[in-house]
Amino acid sequence: MASLQEDTVRQPLLHPQTSDTKSETTSSELENVLSDANLSLFQRLGKATWIESKLLFHLAAPAVIVYMINYLMSMSTQIFSGHLGNLELAAASLGNTGIQVFAYGLMLGMGSAVETLCGQAFGAHKYDMLGIYLQRSAVLLTLTGIFLTVIYIFSKPILILLGESAEIASAAAVFVYGLIPQIFAYALNFPIQKFLQAQSIVAPSAYISTATLVIHLVISWVAMYKIGLGLFGASLVLSLSWWVVVVAQFVYIVKSDKCKYTWNGFRVQAFTGLPGFFKLSAASAVMLCLETWYFQILVLLAGLLENPELALDSLSICMTVSGWVFMISVGFNAAASVRVGNELGAGHPKSAAFSVVIVTLFSFIISVAAAIIIMFLRHVLSYAFTEASFVGCGRGVWMANICGVCERGLLLCCWDSLGLCAWLLLQSGCQGIWSGMIGGTAIQTLILVWVTFRTDWEKEVVEARKRLDAWEDKKEPLLN
Repeated sequence: MASLQEDTVRQPLLHPQTSDTKSETTSSELENVLSDANLSLFQRLGKATWIESKLLFHLAAPAVIVYMINYLMSMSTQIFSGHLGNLELAAASLGNTGIQVFAYGLMLGMGSAVETLCGQAFGAHKYDMLGIYLQRSAVLLTLTGIFLTVIYIFSKPILILLGESAEIASAAAVFVYGLIPQIFAYALNFPIQKFLQAQSIVAPSAYISTATLVIHLVISWVAMYKIGLGLFGASLVLSLSWWVVVVAQFVYIVKSDKCKYTWNGFRVQAFTGLPGFFKLSAASAVMLCLETWYFQILVLLAGLLENPELALDSLSICMTVSGWVFMISVGFNAAASVRVGNELGAGHPKSAAFSVVIVTLFSFIISVAAAIIIMFLRHVLSYAFTEASFVGCGRGVWMANICGVCERGLLLCCWDSLGLCAWLLLQSGCQGIWSGMIGGTAIQTLILVWVTFRTDWEKEVVEARKRLDAWEDKKEPLLN
């Protein structure tokens, strides 16, 4: 009886493509292996790990490339700015990490609701809902972008109010003004990206991002060094590059046969149910926003230290390199969200739980390898951002103490992270800020491990089905 009900739930609304059928078969195979009592524990784990690894890396590898390349666009802009001068590097760092990260965290966090809903809808074969979720999210994020634009416009007085020096705040404001078009590119890019990832369509985004990065580097070099547009030109080119990514991805969605079941034109449902969708988007944004804003606060604190230009330059280089490596985890996170969403939508609780374990394991191994590489390159990385030797020396001393910082980071788990971060700030400047960041991250990791361990995956399957039924709507399209 239970099997009959399960088969009824999984009947597709539309005929799936061949690739979807193959994915479903592989997913069912994973659930069957994990449930097979005839196999020993080690046999189940071995076979399940191989199956999940293939599914995961098919998604994660292109996703990591997309996020790292997108981050490289911002990183390259900061590098170009640094070679204009130390003030320009400090301004770009403050504008990028102090202001722009606020928008990035909020937009990406709210866009993650699409990742969850689209992943579950795709796993349940409710393909027509994916396009509606995409459009609802785009509408909400565009409205949010209007609010963020006000913050960008008044960035100079905001930074001065927060205690930053007038010279650096003025230069940072010029950089931020050029990033205003980027806000609305974010509003469309993140829903589009999650829409494609939920269908395991990740390679096209990787190709588009790679081509855009090449264009971005060339135009940035011309705008800054040949035409002489300075900081404003640097940020304006960055905004333009993000819009190239958005337009190219949307054209792919409209023209590709892979999206013919999930994109049926613009629909009036995009403007209905927005309050409920906003609540879900806001809930998705909380965790990522808190994490990105935490880094943002650290950069703002660096601007309050003695010799703020040097402090911002040093911290921004470390943050930029750390952020680039962090994109590996973000890519795996995107792949994990798709995998877990698909499994929950298909009614596979064991597969969903196992996906979380495997993606965490692989992400940890790759992050350790990246940390070792950075340790070996710690004395030369800074010169990619600036030619100033005192910044390089400051960062070399800082990174040389990373092992001691890691040891202190373990101790931070026993204390209130904000209070101890302030204590470290008063006693050891930039190293105190970095130590506080490690402590906060360690505490967050422990909390997430505990929450994941306590998750009832059977209950999550039921909740996923309820959510899909609640959001499904069958109105006529607004525009084909």
